[in-house]
Amino acid sequence: MAEPTAIVTGASAGIGVHTALGLARKGMRVVMVGRDPGRLAAARRFVAERTDDSRLATAIADFASLTAVRRLAAELLASEERVAVLVNNAGLMAPRFERTPDGNELTFAVNHLAPFLLTNLLIDRLAASAPSRIVTVASTAHRRAGLDLATVNGPRDWSMLKAYGRSKLCNILFTAELARRLDGKGVVATCLHPGVIATGIAAHGLVGLFWKIGKPFMLTPEKGADTSIFLATVADPTPFHGAYVVGREAAPTDPQARDPALARALWQESARLTGLAPQ
Repeated sequence: MAEPTAIVTGASAGIGVHTALGLARKGMRVVMVGRDPGRLAAARRFVAERTDDSRLATAIADFASLTAVRRLAAELLASEERVAVLVNNAGLMAPRFERTPDGNELTFAVNHLAPFLLTNLLIDRLAASAPSRIVTVASTAHRRAGLDLATVNGPRDWSMLKAYGRSKLCNILFTAELARRLDGKGVVATCLHPGVIATGIAAHGLVGLFWKIGKPFMLTPEKGADTSIFLATVADPTPFHGAYVVGREAAPTDPQARDPALARALWQESARLTGLAPQ
């Protein structure tokens, strides 16, 4: 029987590369997914120097493109017989309003639509590999973000922070609805806030300046990966099914993140935007 695989997106740097390292150290075969071939190769070397090189693989995908996400899923389904863990870690904080080639707002596309699509394309393989887990990196930035599905793909009040917060709210709503749909299938879906981490995600404008000033007081990417690694490997993950986790414990969310009707509506809109059949 093929060994189970853990897939980590956004594994070229920051929390992602340390999540890949942590899972590899736990003895898992890890596929590291990234956008830039050079940075991904460097990240693989970083992990390989500290673990068993033979159990590492890489895959390239730009999450701003739904075509690239579909191509990635096809490659993973062809190469990975058993997928025990999917860590949806990739994300960005776009410095300006921008649309992807598919016509979607960039932050919403990369942070929500891409993991939504990838998860759905891999879900049957995850279920067939059960017990398995889907871990999505959200953020406390979801609080007071507000979500209007009529304008989520191009709100008039767009700003870098608002777009990021809304995408993280979408991560939590997605996890709640995903968990409901996976009940009884042996797949645990959970999401988390990793902490305020000293990565390069906010490297632009005034926000970037404050981020740079505050970096010495932030957690390291290695510490930021702790909750993802914990949820991917804890002996009994069932208490975290559908939960939002902070520091290895389920935590309350903003009230809007607990709205099941909004979660279902977001799912249907996301399916429409990614070209999936209504579910």
